[in-house]
Amino acid sequence: MTAESRTRAPVANRAHLLTTLPCDSTQVVIVTDDDRSPSHATLETLVRTGDRWERVSELPARIGRDGFSDRHVEGVPTTPTGVFAFGPTMYGISPDPGVRYPYHRVAPDDWWNAAPESPAYNTFQHTDRNPGGESEALWREAPAYTHFAVITYNMPPTVPAPVPYAGSGIFLHEFSRPGGNATAGCVSLAHENLAGVLRWLDPAASPHIVLAPRQWLERG
Repeated sequence: MTAESRTRAPVANRAHLLTTLPCDSTQVVIVTDDDRSPSHATLETLVRTGDRWERVSELPARIGRDGFSDRHVEGVPTTPTGVFAFGPTMYGISPDPGVRYPYHRVAPDDWWNAAPESPAYNTFQHTDRNPGGESEALWREAPAYTHFAVITYNMPPTVPAPVPYAGSGIFLHEFSRPGGNATAGCVSLAHENLAGVLRWLDPAASPHIVLAPRQWLERG
């Protein structure tokens, strides 16, 4: 974590309001909007010790240009609301920054399939042909995909199988421009902050990410 982090100090936080986290989850990332614009957000990381949640860091983030939505669909720049796991593999154009997850360094012909009618919709694919639709050539998306974690929106274990047109490729990744910019639906952080969060996430802690407007959290 960076100097912006608040390290393991017991403080009031919103994790106590959550009622949908799995009981074995001892790490949580909470992303909520702020007052600057629909796409400005705050990302908090928290760890649970016993029955107490403690904040590890609070970081500036960006989300979809049109803010949060509980009806996110393919091609609309909103960030889906909900509680999600992280995918079993982390990825990046650059070498592994020291994460605890298996790490795949992306290479030419590595794609994220965003073709809603494809049987491989919303999955990683290595193929010499564009899967179609708005599929992303991962190796070309620098600096955004220098490193990234997959948020399991519209994919297992959140749903049994991706629902066509419900949205794809929701990642935790790096700012595309210095100082940040709105995303197409992902959550983004500055490079050093992102690397710190990715190194902190521990698959043994069953980490989850909560994407929600402040009002949603305040309702408990």
